[in-house]
Amino acid sequence: LPWQAALGCRAAQVLMQYCILANHYWFLVEAVYLYKLLIGAVFSEKNYYRLYLYLGWGTPVVFVVPWMAAKYLKENAEQGGGAGLCVPLPCLPPQINLLIFMRILKVILAKLRANQKGYADYKLRLAKATLTLIPLFGIHEVVFIFATDEQTTGILRYVKVFFTLFLNSFQGFLVAVLYCFANKEVKSEMKKKWQLWKLDH
Repeated sequence: LPWQAALGCRAAQVLMQYCILANHYWFLVEAVYLYKLLIGAVFSEKNYYRLYLYLGWGTPVVFVVPWMAAKYLKENAEQGGGAGLCVPLPCLPPQINLLIFMRILKVILAKLRANQKGYADYKLRLAKATLTLIPLFGIHEVVFIFATDEQTTGILRYVKVFFTLFLNSFQGFLVAVLYCFANKEVKSEMKKKWQLWKLDH
């Protein structure tokens, strides 16, 4: 039925907007969590797990519910002929992440410089840490945050679309490779499991 198709379409749109916002707020959770690990002395031993859940999954609801209500009222006022409303771009998480990112780089640089004799390649290590944190914190979002689709034309638009789609699509994969599969502890555990499996078979 037409009304069922329209309802399904609207539900999918709401879910998509919620997931986009949740993605941004989980970037923020990752940044805050890493900052807490590095600057441990500033924080108490209190468990922030529930707060992280509320921030990552709950905050997007604060934006999506009013957007959904405004969209519904607008479409009813225009008798279904409206183009719809856009969820306001969540500028706050990428900007906070950028500040945390710069603070973490400062801490990493200070630690590497303090152990410069032990790390002759500290500049390379800093570059590696920087490139690793970019996909984890979603820093790529900041690059094009003010360059909207209406403002970007020609080559810049293609560059924006390519980087946004590429980094957003492969972000989970990059994070998994850098923080899981390339991790020494994870590799050690996988090696143990592989050896146990070979002994069993």
